[in-house]
Amino acid sequence: MKQAKPLIIFIAAVALVVFIYVWGFCRIYVAPGEMAVIISKTGKPLPPGQILAGPGQKGIRAEVLGEGRHFRDPILFQREIHKVVPIPPGKVGILTAKVGANLPEGEFLASKNQKGIRRSVLGPGKYRLNPYGYRIDVVDAISIPIGYAGVITSLSGRQSSEGGFAGANEKGVRRDILQPGLYYVNPKQYKTDIVEIGVNQVSMLGKAGVQLSSKTQLDTKNVAMQRLQSNALEQQKQKRWNYLSKTVSQALSRSSDYDVRQQQQALAQAEKQYLESDSATAMVLPQYVEFPSRDGFQISLDMSVEIEMLPSDIAGIFSRYGDLPAVLDKIIIPQITSIARNKGSEYGAKDFIVGEGREKFQTELTKALATTLGKKKIIVHNALIRHVEVPDEIRQPIQQASIAVEQNLTNLEKQNTAKKLAQLNTEITLIEQRKQQVAQETEKIKAEIKADQEKQVAEIKAEAIKKVAEIAKETAGIDADTVRILAVAEADAMKMVEGEKAKGLQLKIAAYGDPVAYNMKELADKLKKDVKINIIHTGEGTLWTDLEKANAGELGGAVIMRKNQKK
Repeated sequence: MKQAKPLIIFIAAVALVVFIYVWGFCRIYVAPGEMAVIISKTGKPLPPGQILAGPGQKGIRAEVLGEGRHFRDPILFQREIHKVVPIPPGKVGILTAKVGANLPEGEFLASKNQKGIRRSVLGPGKYRLNPYGYRIDVVDAISIPIGYAGVITSLSGRQSSEGGFAGANEKGVRRDILQPGLYYVNPKQYKTDIVEIGVNQVSMLGKAGVQLSSKTQLDTKNVAMQRLQSNALEQQKQKRWNYLSKTVSQALSRSSDYDVRQQQQALAQAEKQYLESDSATAMVLPQYVEFPSRDGFQISLDMSVEIEMLPSDIAGIFSRYGDLPAVLDKIIIPQITSIARNKGSEYGAKDFIVGEGREKFQTELTKALATTLGKKKIIVHNALIRHVEVPDEIRQPIQQASIAVEQNLTNLEKQNTAKKLAQLNTEITLIEQRKQQVAQETEKIKAEIKADQEKQVAEIKAEAIKKVAEIAKETAGIDADTVRILAVAEADAMKMVEGEKAKGLQLKIAAYGDPVAYNMKELADKLKKDVKINIIHTGEGTLWTDLEKANAGELGGAVIMRKNQKK
């Protein structure tokens, strides 16, 4: 027993030391929102090119430890605490794998177990991926505002056929588009261009440039969605300026009014004006619609054209021409200027000032634009002439002639107005007379109506009094009949009740045989229930002595005396 006690103490001491070592030195606590990377100090060396170690290998372990309490021997393992990667709503994570098999030649997007940028993206959430083996880049999700469509261009795969849409695993513009909403798309795999759809207005304003007035974007109550849409439109505007700047630079370089330094200043001013404007397609490039009239005068127009691009056609338009500024520059503006010149040359300068000729030119221009642009899937609803610039030598005579005509028309209208005024005064006088007549007739009719009403009221009142008297008479007769009937009914009822009582009494007497028996029965019924009867036998000369023996109070009842007879 004495030998076992030191052994127990030794075992307890060893257990205590082990507990202190494990709990104090081997314990790893990973807090919420963190992860632990484990580095093995022992094992086989990693092969060339391998980054993360597996079981039995020396180096950074592929698996990380999540939140909670873990135990690793510090002699064998080293640990590093890292933050998890959060992806908030409205964001996506682009995952780049540093481990895995190499990609095939010509491919830059990786699938599972391949090295490179992964095709699939990470949605909102928290991710614990080993930072030595993976990198997560958090970017905005694709947000398509209301009134826009997202044209998708696939960046990976084999090249699609020329003039066609990209299919599965092909590179190029896809037929399907993104409707308004939020999409978690890999921007490395797909490029998304936001293009206006529906009815828009293209305005050619001469020195003010070309502007596209889009429909008002609908606001959303979701703050995050509103921020994403604003960011998407700002990115769209910046990408469009990259195209517009080339167009503006080319136009400025062709102008003899600017040297190189002035061109640079004009280009910087144009960029500032464009980026600060509300419209993402306002082209600061001056554009004119100019043509000679039929009689040889130079005509300049400011005009607006209402166009519409359907969602089903937007991908094809984008594939053939590019983004909306390119569509304006390559298709819409050249067609407007060309058709306006051809149609405008058929009209004289006066036609653009006088309303009928201008309206006819506008109608023909709209029809021609609708036919030409309709073949390119661009719908034209209307072409509106905003302002016409005509040379002074033709405009002034026409204006003076028009002013003279208008002055003559004004004088004629003044005469007509005077005539109408005289007629109006006459009509006013007649109206006043008629008004007085109507007032008199009205008073007469009112008096007649009042008399008739009073007569009807008197007749109704007399009839009512008569009806009341008749009703009172009928009521009195009914009351008298009621009293008589009630008295007869009460007498009959009493006669019947008393008669039946007498019949009942006769039946009872008959049941007992004679009236004396019935009377005795009635007398017996009326005696008290506790009455007692004592029969006392007396002899001759013993009445009084026998009475003394009887206690009438104790008997509480009648005493019947019977004289004893001798046998």
